[in-house]
Amino acid sequence: MQTFGLRTHAWNTALRSILLLAGFPLLLAAMGYALALLLVAGDAASVQEGLRRAAGLLPTIIPAAILLAGLWFAIAWFAHTRILDFVTGARRITDPRQEPRLWRLTETLCISRGMPLPRLSVIETPARNAYAAGLTRRQASVTVTRGLIEAMDDRELSAVLAHELSHIRNGDARLGVIAAVFVGVITLVTDPVWRMLRLMRWEGGTERRRRSSSSGGGKGRGGGSGATLALIAIAVVIAALAHLLAIVLRMALSRNREYLADAGAVEMTQDADAMISALRKVAQLPELPRIPDQVRALFLHDAALSRGAGWFATHPPIDERVAALVRFASGRDPGPLPAIEAAPVPAPTDAATEARSPFLERLDAMAHFAQTKDPAVMQNQALRENARRAGQDPDAAAPPQPRRV
Repeated sequence: MQTFGLRTHAWNTALRSILLLAGFPLLLAAMGYALALLLVAGDAASVQEGLRRAAGLLPTIIPAAILLAGLWFAIAWFAHTRILDFVTGARRITDPRQEPRLWRLTETLCISRGMPLPRLSVIETPARNAYAAGLTRRQASVTVTRGLIEAMDDRELSAVLAHELSHIRNGDARLGVIAAVFVGVITLVTDPVWRMLRLMRWEGGTERRRRSSSSGGGKGRGGGSGATLALIAIAVVIAALAHLLAIVLRMALSRNREYLADAGAVEMTQDADAMISALRKVAQLPELPRIPDQVRALFLHDAALSRGAGWFATHPPIDERVAALVRFASGRDPGPLPAIEAAPVPAPTDAATEARSPFLERLDAMAHFAQTKDPAVMQNQALRENARRAGQDPDAAAPPQPRRV
């Protein structure tokens, strides 16, 4: 479909995403066929027979792969947001008074679209970024960094929040998890393929020596050996292509959803200039190096993951996203802003200054109480835990417990 404006731009992007997603089951079937070829390669008398027998194994291999994908998806369904919060260190906002500006702008956007308010969280980092998560609207969450909140004015922050809410409306987190599951299952099938190849390579020399020393039937067995090598070669080509194409499809799907969410943000806010300005500010300081690549692919922008070869980038370059908004939404681009270098995070110098998890802190409190028998120790710990649950600074509520020696 030819693109004429923002609406057709969004339609075309959504259509490309559907077509890309449809490619994953085909690649899963291709990977299953490669595995089946390796299973029958040693016994096939001819290439034609091996191809036919491998096809006959597909009704067994494909349901097993789908079942594995279903189990993987079920785990992601129930633990998706908790895993992300743990990895990113996000702090949940449970009361509007904790982050009144963030809560107010998100609530206004949700009311305008009849959406339930997602769970809000903040990552305490000067980097400027955000992401949306949740496989259903009831599980949805929007997480932003402290640097983003401080760098954006209300229009720009609303544009970023609208971008993340568009991800939720479009079901992008669900699509991303489905794509990740398919790629993971294909990778799980790829690993046995390479292991089987190494095993067959090791056993192949012994088998050839045994056959050469045996008497009679040399011609027919030589033909079988040739068929085995041909079937293995076909399986390797199919497996390699399926694995590569699965990664390419996942990256392309991720890039398309970013374009679609940009368009959705402009549609929600009616302010293309704010979205462009927000993207330019995010590009100044987007890096979150301590977060794994698989999680950073969910964020609004990641410079490292958008600099690679086009087919393997999870995000479109900021310049291309801005150009699309200028072309299809008549936005105005102020131009690139100078990059900001993140201040280095000092490493802890000793155990006394190293941060503790709440679990370890509670263990320290229990150990201290066992030594002193002072009830004030556990009262002090209770104050800290109550403050942490309320989203407040525990150090302001009570002093930290001494560490176990």
